[in-house]
Amino acid sequence: MIVDTLPSQFCLKDLSAITGRVCELRVNAYQAEADRAARAWFNSIKLYDDRKRSKFVNYGKFDLFAALSFPDADLKHLTTCLIFFFWAFSTDDLSDEGDLQSKPDAVQAGHDISVSILGDPTGPRPQYPYAAMFYDLLVRFRETSTPGAYKRFIRAFEAWSSSQVTQSRNRSQDRIPSVEEFILIRRATIGGAMVEAMVEYSLDLDLPDEVFENPIIQAMSDATNDLMTWPNDLCSFNKEQSDGDYQNLVFCIMNERNVGLQAAIDILTEMLAQRVDDYVELKSKLPSFGAETDQELARYLHALENFVQGTVLWYYLSPRYFRGVDVTNRDNLVVPLFEPGAF
Repeated sequence: MIVDTLPSQFCLKDLSAITGRVCELRVNAYQAEADRAARAWFNSIKLYDDRKRSKFVNYGKFDLFAALSFPDADLKHLTTCLIFFFWAFSTDDLSDEGDLQSKPDAVQAGHDISVSILGDPTGPRPQYPYAAMFYDLLVRFRETSTPGAYKRFIRAFEAWSSSQVTQSRNRSQDRIPSVEEFILIRRATIGGAMVEAMVEYSLDLDLPDEVFENPIIQAMSDATNDLMTWPNDLCSFNKEQSDGDYQNLVFCIMNERNVGLQAAIDILTEMLAQRVDDYVELKSKLPSFGAETDQELARYLHALENFVQGTVLWYYLSPRYFRGVDVTNRDNLVVPLFEPGAF
């Protein structure tokens, strides 16, 4: 197996410097207030026992993630964005590292409960805690979002939900997909389309469907999804291999190109730099949709760029991925390979 050939350490370049070419970093001033409100909500769900809940919230540093990724949101919207992170990461962990890691049928059953809400959004709140969180999130989202943003969020959730089942099935079969296949899968499993809808929601943007149907916008969406996803695979690789999870683009490159870990990391880092160039070129080719829509689109793209850069920086700053590793100097970060079960 590939895992048997892993070295004792590997080196990462500063991925945030690569993605930082598209925007400057800022932090939302409502971080602490939003964190208090979102924590109170999450504690009320009773999803974990006290110890696990404290570890999930404190190690995750999701408040910092939200503050970096939604710097211009007001308190109410930032709180909802943080609630989105609590729901998304706890649900993702259920299939990534929990009891359902390699049980696609069980993952499907859990997601079916959440999907049932969509048919009756004003119906009773489900008892299943993951579905209850999703229900609360949708209630808050609908309060101020446009119908288009809500429709896009629901469509994105359905794609993400389906991708979680596919990824669990790949784990159950010990299957490593091709690089091309995995890139498409990861655009869904990262929840990038849901993020785009949350960006719309966070600023109460009003963009017509024709904008999102434009091929240049769709290509830019693929690029920003990759700019969020590939750094995640690079930064989370160590945690995932320690968990025995090989559904990672680094492993796919190693397997497909028959190269070692460091070579695969370097290849993916080069792919990431090229993807930034792709995004910049695509942005230069944007058509006009009319003065008013162009202004809203500019706000949307700037907010999405903020999210990308905030996300990549959070990957380094959260102990979720670099526990016990000094990340203050990220120019050439040497990372010791974690032992199996270290997380």
